Amino acid sequence: MADTINQMGDRALGDLTAVLANVEDAAVDRFIAELASAKRIALHGLGREGLQMRGLAMRLFHMGLDAHVVGDMTTPPLGAGDLLIVSAGPGDLQTIAALMNIAKAAGAKTTVVTAQAEGGAARRADCVLLIPAQAIANDQAGKLSILPMGSLYEAAQMLVFELVVLKLRDRLGETAETMRARHTNLE
Repeated sequence: MADTINQMGDRALGDLTAVLANVEDAAVDRFIAELASAKRIALHGLGREGLQMRGLAMRLFHMGLDAHVVGDMTTPPLGAGDLLIVSAGPGDLQTIAALMNIAKAAGAKTTVVTAQAEGGAARRADCVLLIPAQAIANDQAGKLSILPMGSLYEAAQMLVFELVVLKLRDRLGETAETMRARHTNLE
């Protein structure tokens, strides 16, 4: 007999809890410091990771930060004092490497969010936020999550980003009300 949704949910939440237990507070604090000090922030990710990056961009905007998604027509150029944040769950991708090189050449800092601490993107970045979860790069061996492919990493990204927002909100003196005031009224 197949597991129920409740049973599978318990297993998935257990996997997520184990990931969050291994996210380092010091890395989160460095990430928050980079966000708080950046003049302008551009975010990029591919596939489902890209959706999580778009969600983070929205929350940063809600806090009054100058945040943009790479590829949108309104994304300004980056330069000194700016920050590029990329997601590279599997460790490195050619697109990510190219964008990091462009940002660095323009004088911007780079931050990578990844599941692979030893990946090429992490080695190139000024700041690394490691979310040690199963990603597409390591979904075929070892102890595997109930969630398929890179879903555990992507779910962990969403939750880690929302927790970062709570800590950043306090640091910036924002409230739920000030954030809500920046939410679009075009819905």
